[in-house]
Amino acid sequence: MFESVDMNKVRSVFICGIVVLAIALAGVCASAADAITSHPFAGTKVNGGTVTLTTDGGNKVLTLSGDFVVPQTPDPHWQVVDSNGNVYLLQRLPIKGDKVNTSITLPSYIPDVARVQIWCAFAESLLGEASFDAPVN
Repeated sequence: MFESVDMNKVRSVFICGIVVLAIALAGVCASAADAITSHPFAGTKVNGGTVTLTTDGGNKVLTLSGDFVVPQTPDPHWQVVDSNGNVYLLQRLPIKGDKVNTSITLPSYIPDVARVQIWCAFAESLLGEASFDAPVN
């Protein structure tokens, strides 16, 4: 009824399972380490919420936090400032209907991110800004 169990095979399977689990956990930890969150937004119309920069397949992705409130202005946009002070006007925050661009992939020509701004393209004014402790590559 019971067959003889080879303990060496059991140990091998057990160790192999532990190695696979360790590799999976290392991947999750590495992904979490790649996420860098800014200080809260502060400005005339945007006060609160943060932005997180992550890397997804070599692309830099900015994502607004869940507590970010889109300002009630005519034309709010994402805007990024790099460590040299170059400013990049990017996508519009609100899109068709009630949808919002809460996450954007940065173009490859942006070398790093020092600050993320919410810019009103209609009034050409800064609505709020969130900075990182140091420029993020």
